[in-house]
Amino acid sequence: MSKQDIAFITGANRGIGYSIAKHLIASGINVIGTYHSNEDEANAAEAALVGENAKLRMLKLDIVDHESFADFSVQVKALLEREFGQQRLNYVVQNAGNIIHTRFDAATSEQLDNQYNIHFKGPYLLTVALLPLIRDGGRILNITSAATRFYLTDHGPYSAMKAATEVISLYMAKELGERGITVNAVAPGAIASDFGGGLVRDDATINKSLADITPLGRVGQPDDIGAAIRALLSDDMRWVNGQRVEVTGGQSL
Repeated sequence: MSKQDIAFITGANRGIGYSIAKHLIASGINVIGTYHSNEDEANAAEAALVGENAKLRMLKLDIVDHESFADFSVQVKALLEREFGQQRLNYVVQNAGNIIHTRFDAATSEQLDNQYNIHFKGPYLLTVALLPLIRDGGRILNITSAATRFYLTDHGPYSAMKAATEVISLYMAKELGERGITVNAVAPGAIASDFGGGLVRDDATINKSLADITPLGRVGQPDDIGAAIRALLSDDMRWVNGQRVEVTGGQSL
């Protein structure tokens, strides 16, 4: 990876997104990250993630405010030029998200709209808005979920939207191939972070139950995903395209 490479990561202020940014910066990759509302957390992330040759810069973004994406892409372009002296992104990682835990037959229309807008429509349209800023030969990674492969209680609406993202990733890979841009979906398993209220991290019973169905005997950590993303964006993985890559430690095999 060149020290001049630049990655764009949504939700880079915490959890998996923060870990991805940390691993890329350690590899000499500059990062433009986004946060939703916690400016103090975003500022702390910027201050913490300063490598010898790379740094993190954060922009505020509401992934459900689709009408703002054209203006947001202008902000990204301006930041690229001002902070990094460049005009293009090498990598885009669509990571930001939430989860509403509910049975499929208990989900309200508003909850379905929330999951659709945050996990499918938002990243979809944001990628379209950023396409003019992505270099030919660049990489796009869409973070989905291992729960598109197996059942998890009260994950139906969330998993369905992640499954839709995995499908569109195939079409993106095909249709962006003419520009040499690869597109893959990365599906993490259970991760000990603050995602979903921190249940996997903080509830010992839930943590153990998930560790018990994982051959490696533990749940994942954000750094397990950050390291995998760094590997997938390396030149060694340039021939991987249109794939769903599961990073779970073998959960629910």
